[in-house]
Amino acid sequence: MDARGEDTDSGRVSNTTIDFRNVEVMRAGRTVLGAITLRIAEGEHVAILGANGCGKSTLIKTITRECYPVLREGSSLALFGRESWNVFQLRTLLGIVTADLAARFEVEAQDFVSRLDWQITGREAVLSGFFSGIGLSAQDIVTAQVQERADEALAVMEAGHLAERPITQMSSGESRRILIARALVHEPKTLILDEAANSLDLRAHHELRETLRKLARSGIGIVMVTHDLRDLIPEIERVVFMREGTIIADGAKEALLTDERLSDLFGIAVQTTRSGPYYTAVTR
Repeated sequence: MDARGEDTDSGRVSNTTIDFRNVEVMRAGRTVLGAITLRIAEGEHVAILGANGCGKSTLIKTITRECYPVLREGSSLALFGRESWNVFQLRTLLGIVTADLAARFEVEAQDFVSRLDWQITGREAVLSGFFSGIGLSAQDIVTAQVQERADEALAVMEAGHLAERPITQMSSGESRRILIARALVHEPKTLILDEAANSLDLRAHHELRETLRKLARSGIGIVMVTHDLRDLIPEIERVVFMREGTIIADGAKEALLTDERLSDLFGIAVQTTRSGPYYTAVTR
C-alpha cells in the first residue's frame, strides 16, 4: 500500500477514512479522550457534535497526528487503512480547516505586514498549503503545476477574484474561502472542518454551507466538528455526539437531532426546529 492509501498490488484504495478502536488520549496528565471507537467510511459525510470542551478538537488533532494515543492492548488507530503514516503524506489526503487556523492566518498576515512590509495575498495563502506554512518563503519552489493547482482550488471556491487581494483586506467569509481552497490544493479525499463557521455573519455562513454542499456532492468526504446545528449541511446524514471525551451516541441525523437527545447532550433544555433540510436549536 502506498502513501495515498492505495494497494499497489491491486490498485484499490482503502474504503475507510478513519478507524479508531478503543483510542485513549492524555494531555497534561489528564485523559481527554477515553476509549473512543469510531469508523468513518471514505466519502461519508459526518458531523461530530458536542459542547465546548467535550474533546471534539482533541479528536481532530488525533486524526491529524498532532496528538497521539496511549499505547495499550486492544487499541488501534488507522487512517485510510494504515496505522503508520508520514504526517506530510497524510496531509495530502486530509484537508484541514479550523477556527484556530483561521485565527493563526490573521495574526501571521498582520505580522508579515509589520515585520516585512509584505502583504500575503489570497493566491499566496492557497499556495502555502503545498508547504504547510503561512504565506510563502524564499525556499518554497512554486512550479507551473503547483500554480495551476492553486488556481483550480480558487476556482472551485469561486474565489478567483481574491487571488491578488491581501488577506488583511478580506472579510471573514472571504478568508474562510481562501483557507478551504488552501486545504483543497492536494485534492484530498476528506475535508475536516473544526468550528470552521465561527465568527461568520449570516451571509458568509450561508455561502460557506453552499460551498460545502458542492464539495460534498463532488465526492469529497466531509467531517464537520461543531456545536451549532446551523452548520450542518443536508448531505450530512450521520451525527456523532461527544461528551467528556467519550462518544455517547452515533446514528442517523433524524434520530439524534431531537429536543430530548440534544437536551441530554448539552445539559440544558433545547428546542429543535427544522426548516426543510436544515436544523436549528435554541434553549428553552
